[in-house]
Amino acid sequence: MAPLALSAREPADTIYSGGPILTIDDDQPRAEAVAVRDGRIIAVGSVEDVMPHKGESTQRFDLAGRAMLPGFVDSHGHVVFGGLQAMSANLLAPPDGDVTDIASLQRVLRNWIETNRDAVESAGVVIGFGYDNAQLAEQRHPKRDELDAVSAELPIMIVHQSGHLGVANSKTLDIVGYDVNTKNPAGGVIQRDADGRPNGVLEEYAFFGTLLPVLQQLGPEAFDAFAVAGAKLWASYGYTTGQDGRSSEASVKTLDAMAADGKIPIDVVAYPDVLIARDFIGERVSRDYVNGIRVGGCKLTIDGSPQGFTALRDRPYYRPVGNYPQGYKGYAAVTEEQVSEAVDWCYENGVQIITHANGEGASDMLVAALEAAQSRYGDPGNRPALIHGQFLREEQVDAYKRLGVFMSLFPMHTFYWGDWHREHTVGPIDGENISPTGWLMDRGMMFGSHHDAPVAFPNSMRILDATVTRRTRSGDILGPHHRVDVLTALKALTIWPAWQHFEEESKGSIEIGKRADFVMLSEDPTAVDPETLDELRVMATIKDDVLIYERDRLNTVSGLESSPFMNDPVTAHRFLHVMYQASGVQASVRLPR
Repeated sequence: MAPLALSAREPADTIYSGGPILTIDDDQPRAEAVAVRDGRIIAVGSVEDVMPHKGESTQRFDLAGRAMLPGFVDSHGHVVFGGLQAMSANLLAPPDGDVTDIASLQRVLRNWIETNRDAVESAGVVIGFGYDNAQLAEQRHPKRDELDAVSAELPIMIVHQSGHLGVANSKTLDIVGYDVNTKNPAGGVIQRDADGRPNGVLEEYAFFGTLLPVLQQLGPEAFDAFAVAGAKLWASYGYTTGQDGRSSEASVKTLDAMAADGKIPIDVVAYPDVLIARDFIGERVSRDYVNGIRVGGCKLTIDGSPQGFTALRDRPYYRPVGNYPQGYKGYAAVTEEQVSEAVDWCYENGVQIITHANGEGASDMLVAALEAAQSRYGDPGNRPALIHGQFLREEQVDAYKRLGVFMSLFPMHTFYWGDWHREHTVGPIDGENISPTGWLMDRGMMFGSHHDAPVAFPNSMRILDATVTRRTRSGDILGPHHRVDVLTALKALTIWPAWQHFEEESKGSIEIGKRADFVMLSEDPTAVDPETLDELRVMATIKDDVLIYERDRLNTVSGLESSPFMNDPVTAHRFLHVMYQASGVQASVRLPR
């Protein structure tokens, strides 16, 4: 093995060895040892080559057979929102929860209320997260009366796993004033019974706009707790750099404060909403971190959830489940003018823009705006990114390549909702091409694989498995031509999203001069059966040569059991205030005190 060491044999702070080291460096894919000084890598190579850097105070980190890789870089997620998963009633379906039908959803809510009785009475509201109508036996959303059966006295809001929909009980609907006479807000839908009465299901801005009037009496303390909880959760899955997509100004300032207190163990790149926080973005955008926090650009959201039928398609949904009109294609949450104006602002000012566009219709809007902006301003080198892109036409991939767009895809959908997409959203033909990584590989394009937590847990090994196997919950393989090899899938978790964030010179691979950000896995992912990738475990996470997570020490995959706010539902409910603020919806009513 050829050495890659500095000529000056300066003593290392730490030498890592004792297991396979996957560098994600094409020039030297594997190594036996790595030396680190002052948080930077100073040598990579064989043990023989690296050991001359051992000094009197050098620490040895024994991998004990575990595989070491560069720390994972989050291609898209919501660090602050991620705390919601740990601190509300868990309504996720197996394997992440126990909800399989409406009866079990009701049971989980009742049990959670009983277990947290004092805190629930103090908070005066019940929040559940993660139900998925696609995984319920009834294959529909719960209704207001079914939540009323859990409690008619307490306001209840349950959040769909996509984060784009929710269901409110009658008490909640009364508080916000939604009744038969309430019109749909712009960019949202209030689902209704046959008599026009809201049935409890709220889509997009109808859902976002419900949160503040229900929860505004709860203070802003949740910002602190959830920022810390989310960062710890990311670290437990091997992420050393996280993303906070669609941040609010308040959530960025909370990240700043918690990081200044040394409570955020990872780097976080924030992308505030371009339609709300433009002045703040202009003031704060930077390539440089302050205490591990920076504003990397802005976020634009065009449409909604594909599995929730709120993504904007260019053709009718295949067999949508619910009361949808003939030829229903979903809808945009913003206008074409808003998209064009936002993209123009970013290009004129050289600001990176990441855009949530799930359906083909949403990508049509984005491509048109990008083409117009580039014709006006040229390419400012701002590396625009597509977020999600679940439903795409192949020529749209060509357009994104031509426009220099980095595509951050969501291959975990093949596991969580692949069967649902095949049977209901797009059908068996188009379903084969969700998250079309094969089309990108054919064109020599980089891509990122993300989790979008709290939509799914930031489970890096589930991402790796889904990107490689594309196996659904039922065991089907959705789009075998889009499967990629393990090394490619690892690049989509490391060096390629590092490029996405303009950090390829300091992160994403184990090379001399880069930061000592590492993840230790239970086994070498390139040496196991690809069908078992989801069984690999993150054993330790290192940030700048500091151990920030160790599985054996905490005996947990989440690393949150030691958190003082782990079981505080009041804090959990307060977090939704943060989520509301990020939506930018203005509430018209206030909750009586």
